[in-house]
Amino acid sequence: MTDSLNPFFIYGYGGPKYFCDRKEETEQLVSSLENGRNITLLSPRRMGKTGLILRVFDEIKKRDKTAACFYVDIFPTRSLENFVAFLGKAVLGTLDGLGKKALNAAVAAFKSCKMSVTVDPVTGLPQSGIEFQPKDTKNTLKEIFDYLKNADRECFVAIDEFQQIGEYEDDGVEALLRSYIQFCPNVHFIFSGSKHHLMSEMFSSVEHPFYRSTEIFHLYAIDETAYYEFANGWMKKKGIALPKPVFHDLYERLEGHTWYMQAVLNRLYEMAPESVCLDDLNMCITKIMMSEMDIYQRMQNVLTSNQNKLLIAIAYEGCVSAVNSGDFVRKSGLKTASSVNRALEYLLDKEYVMQTPKGYVVYDKFFALWLKGLM
Repeated sequence: MTDSLNPFFIYGYGGPKYFCDRKEETEQLVSSLENGRNITLLSPRRMGKTGLILRVFDEIKKRDKTAACFYVDIFPTRSLENFVAFLGKAVLGTLDGLGKKALNAAVAAFKSCKMSVTVDPVTGLPQSGIEFQPKDTKNTLKEIFDYLKNADRECFVAIDEFQQIGEYEDDGVEALLRSYIQFCPNVHFIFSGSKHHLMSEMFSSVEHPFYRSTEIFHLYAIDETAYYEFANGWMKKKGIALPKPVFHDLYERLEGHTWYMQAVLNRLYEMAPESVCLDDLNMCITKIMMSEMDIYQRMQNVLTSNQNKLLIAIAYEGCVSAVNSGDFVRKSGLKTASSVNRALEYLLDKEYVMQTPKGYVVYDKFFALWLKGLM
């Protein structure tokens, strides 16, 4: 990527140069993995988990040129068969860059599935394709782990949105995965997820196979000072002044939540005002909310009257620590604490609202600002 393009990534990962801070988090994760401790990485969606994982992989490969790093997002999966397909393709996709020897070894290792190896007509590099037979799903999963275990290198596997496996109809998926993972000393895992209650139950409950099998790591907002230095540095390169008080206002409104910050900074960089002011911030946020208005209206239309009242009340307050207090119940327009609890249960389940250490907040920061405009 050249510096003439927008450096404030909204999607994807552009490398260390375009990655804001997270130095301490990166070092902690790398150190844990290199010392044989698997990681459970928890944070709300859009806080920057994927970017951090890829930054960690960059650092690992910098220190160990032979390391093999695999990233797989299993959010779209609905079954063990889907999971195996996603994991297998992630492993083979990385092996494409490891040379012919690795590919030949993979062809020999994966006996329960069809594989084809072709050459990219543009780059001339080998490509792999894989077709899984449903009846051999468990055998193929074993072959994947056996292949990783027998690799002559350290392997690092990140499985994003790992809580999905708890929603599969297949029996015993957690126990099956745990049985393979615990016997792969050269394979190190990051299990990341955004549904805090599901992930916590999976790794902190004695009833689950992954109980206390990992180091729990919570990802929070990037430090405001570090974020300002990053943003101001890029703005300066384009001749844009970014006053600290204006950045502070943006950080406060969005609580430093990475994706939402990047979305606004991306547009400010595009606008390129001589000096960013509050009106510029408001214009960018308004444009973003207007582009999402149809989605927000549909999200509200599926809610009951009580659920809407509670959602708007939480958005207006910003953060609610005591949803059952008499004062908040009155403010919400609901009649009883029990009606608040019923509405809250649905809003949490559908991720309209999330629980933080400080209280309940609307999950989507722009949606929250849009809801406040309805008051």
